Amino acid sequence: MKIGIIGCRGIPNYYGGFEQFAEYLAKILVEKGHEVTVYNSHDHPFKEDNWKGVKLIHKYDPEGSVGTAGQFIYDLNCIIDSRKRQFDIIFQLGYTSSSIWGWLLPRKKSIVVTNMDGLEWKRSKYNKLVRNFLLFAERIGVVFSDYLISDSIGIKEYLLEKYNVGSTFIPYGTYRVEDFNEDILYDFGLKKKEYCMLIARLEPENNIETILDGVCYSGVSEPFLVIGNHNTKYGRYLKEKYAAHSQILFMGGIYDIKKLNNLRNFARIYFHGHSVGGTNPSLIEAMGSGAFVCAHDNIFNRSILGKDALYFSDSSSVSDVYVEKEHPQYEAVKENNFVKVEELYHWNVIADQHEVLFEKLLESRQ
Repeated sequence: MKIGIIGCRGIPNYYGGFEQFAEYLAKILVEKGHEVTVYNSHDHPFKEDNWKGVKLIHKYDPEGSVGTAGQFIYDLNCIIDSRKRQFDIIFQLGYTSSSIWGWLLPRKKSIVVTNMDGLEWKRSKYNKLVRNFLLFAERIGVVFSDYLISDSIGIKEYLLEKYNVGSTFIPYGTYRVEDFNEDILYDFGLKKKEYCMLIARLEPENNIETILDGVCYSGVSEPFLVIGNHNTKYGRYLKEKYAAHSQILFMGGIYDIKKLNNLRNFARIYFHGHSVGGTNPSLIEAMGSGAFVCAHDNIFNRSILGKDALYFSDSSSVSDVYVEKEHPQYEAVKENNFVKVEELYHWNVIADQHEVLFEKLLESRQ
């Protein structure tokens, strides 16, 4: 198959979730014999036109100079270029800044498949005007797609209920990590199972305050790591609010995956507060690195973790979890989540599912 991937800033990944998704998926599909093209921003650090067998097309992206509006121009440039290609499948990652151009997608010669991502319009960081636009973008993203992929059961059910449209559930992927090195903790002044942590964008819907309030209420003095960029308005607010609590350590962004895997593995509890969206990459990666997870209690997290996690709904329940020093189910939960990663969330499994779906759609059209 000839597959074009749009909707990300490009590969190899220097940015985030969809870029990492495109990197792993494209590489595996090429290894399986398909011709895969990924659209890259012209500002992407990697300037070559081929990465590990994946073709790259660089298109003008003014986001760096004009801000968010540049994403719309970049997506338009990618879609216009796709009209000149002979893709069997155009795989669109998200819809936020591309759906308004959906009418330009070459749907007569290519099948447009869209990964609907999360419920972007629910994010509290956006004002009412932006949230209304995102809801509109979601609606037309559905209209201008031939087929939809949901990365969580919750999103699949939402699309069916709201738009009466079916979708295929294929989650985000990861790998099982097996190589851990406790020496990495010494660089951070930490000891195995004597600290807790979270990794997230510091935004209200990720329940950062709920978690940190619970940490404070618990009276436990061991270190709590907050990993994520705190040089934002909300990040600065959080640092000021918890300045008197010396055990809460704002670490900033850490992007070395080896360090992150070890920090997650050796933490006593890994807190996951995401409450909006589908399969969150950081949660799947935490499972793959053997973290003992305490997650916000919602359909997205429960559909992934099931019984193999602790859950919180408010700061009081965070505190209750936090004061418990011994969790006898730790090893069993860790192994159960490793099995899930191998059987459900391994990148090879995820790539196989995309391949099967794409081939099925092509056969159906023919």
